[in-house]
Amino acid sequence: MVKFKSILKWLFIALILAFIYFPIVFLTINSFNESDMIQEWSGFSFDHYKYFFNLDNEPLRVVLQTLLLAVVVALLSTVLGTIGSIGIFYSGKRTGATLSAVNRIPIINADVVTAISFALLISFLGIDKSTYLPLIFGQMLLCTPFVILSIIPKLKQMDNNLYEAALDLGASPTKALFSVIIPQILPGIISGFLLAVTLSLDDYVIAAYTKPDSFKTISTHIYGLDKNNVVGPKIKAAYWAFTAIVFLIIIIVVTVSNVLAHKKTRSRRK
Repeated sequence: MVKFKSILKWLFIALILAFIYFPIVFLTINSFNESDMIQEWSGFSFDHYKYFFNLDNEPLRVVLQTLLLAVVVALLSTVLGTIGSIGIFYSGKRTGATLSAVNRIPIINADVVTAISFALLISFLGIDKSTYLPLIFGQMLLCTPFVILSIIPKLKQMDNNLYEAALDLGASPTKALFSVIIPQILPGIISGFLLAVTLSLDDYVIAAYTKPDSFKTISTHIYGLDKNNVVGPKIKAAYWAFTAIVFLIIIIVVTVSNVLAHKKTRSRRK
C-alpha cells in the first residue's frame, strides 16, 4: 500500500512537470526543424538559429530592444519600489495599511483595464507616444507594485535595532539607510528587479496601447505576424530558437545556483 502511494505521488509529480514543460520542450525540439511549420518535421537543421542571429532580420533586433526596455523599466521600477516600500514600512499603522492596499490595486486589476485607463490619461495629458515615456511609465505602473511586494517581507524580517544603533553611533539617516537597511533588504531588491524584467518582457497589453508605432516588443511583434503571411511563419520559427536559448540559459542558471548553494551549505556544516 505504501509503495502504491509512492508510485501515485511520483506519477502525479511527473504529470504536473509534463504539463508545465512539454510545450517548451516541444518548441525546443522544433527549433531544429528544417520546416517553418510546427505541424511537420522536414529534417534536422540550424536554419532557425541562423535566421534569428542575423541582424538583418527582425527577431534579434526586436529581442535586443525589448531587453533594453525591460532593463530600463526594471531599474526605474526597482528604485521607485525600494523608496516606496521603505516609506510604507516606516509609515504609521493606518497609513501603511492604506498604502499597501493601494499598491495591490494594479496587481489585482486586469491588465487591459490598466492599459486603457493609462492610455486615456496619456491622451488627455497630450503626451506623444513617440517619446517612449508612455511605454516606460506604463510598464513601471505594472512592475513597481511587484517590486514593493518583494521588498516589504525583507523589511519585516530586518532588525530595526540596527538602524537605531547606527543613528545613536552618529550616522546620518542617509548613511544609516545605505549602510544598514539597503544591505539587509538587498535580496528583496534583486528579486524585485528580476521580477520587473520578467514582467516587462512578458507584457503585451500595456505595450500595445502605449508604444510608438515604429517600436516593437517581442509580444507585439509575434502577435502582429499573423498580418504578414509571407514571412510570418519564418519569423515565428526563429522565435522557437529564441525560446530554446532562453530555456537553456534558465536551466544553466538554476543548476549553477543550486550547486553553489549546496556547496555553501556543506562548507557551513564542516
